[in-house]
Amino acid sequence: MAEPLVVAVVGPTAAGKSDLSVALCKRLGGEVVNADAMQVYRGMDIGTAKISTAERDGVPHHLLDILDVTETATVAEFQQLARVAIDDCVERGKVPVLAGGSALYIRAILDDFVFPGTDAAVRARLEDELESEGSGALHERLKQIDPKAAEQILPSNGRRIVRALEVIEITGGPYVATLPEHRYVYPGAVQLGLDVPRPELDERIGRRVDRMFDAGFVDEVRGLLNKGLIEGKTANRALGYSQVIALLNGEIDEVEARERTAQATRRLARRQDSWFRKDRRISWLPYDDPDLLEKALEVIAEGNRKASSGVVGVEEGLGIVDARG
Repeated sequence: MAEPLVVAVVGPTAAGKSDLSVALCKRLGGEVVNADAMQVYRGMDIGTAKISTAERDGVPHHLLDILDVTETATVAEFQQLARVAIDDCVERGKVPVLAGGSALYIRAILDDFVFPGTDAAVRARLEDELESEGSGALHERLKQIDPKAAEQILPSNGRRIVRALEVIEITGGPYVATLPEHRYVYPGAVQLGLDVPRPELDERIGRRVDRMFDAGFVDEVRGLLNKGLIEGKTANRALGYSQVIALLNGEIDEVEARERTAQATRRLARRQDSWFRKDRRISWLPYDDPDLLEKALEVIAEGNRKASSGVVGVEEGLGIVDARG
């Protein structure tokens, strides 16, 4: 019996994931499941490069515009929402096509990924300490009790530091900073990566940032400030939004806001690419291949055939396919 097909289109920001996802859905009879943590927020459209209704070309999209900017969604909560959407697609005979640039979110959805529990009282106390002491002080504490976790979490990432300290306190053991084995919960999963040479990606990011500002990004942020953007714990950390907030506060001018946004986005793209390259199951395709859609469909057909016949191993995945050359 054939395994249900689940496709994921991954890669760095500005690689063209949204366009390929829609094209695949049109050919496969599928629906897109958003795997971008910031595109879940209503009103965060320009700054997250959220695909427009026209660009969706009639293809249903799940997990877009489901939260207000004051709300917070954890990776664990996102995992649950995405899996419900995937199961719904499969039950209706639709092919779910994940699209996103976060390796953590993609892995949390596709792989056998279990999250430690939470304790509201412990979390609240640590968040109070974060507010009073700052992320640097908490990172130093983490470094003392779990050096490996501290190495993998930036000192500025207060939310992740709080989570690590919470898990350590609840479990009495070290925070599991490394990810679990590459083991799909969906045996019919196929991952496609869009490969963009770094110089070209940097240029694409620069053009995207200019388009964002020209399209009214500053006005978008101004409007979201009136809806509680600053009070939210997650939404205001999205790339570009903090830079525009600084602009609106008179701390920098628009030229610097554009440049800071582009620089931060390029750094993110490098991290995204680095993380995805660690997953040998991803089949990489040149983003600008004139036959990109057809080659993607070939990889999907081959990957699904192997999954259905049971020949794909845990670590092998689709790593043997690399269409870059």
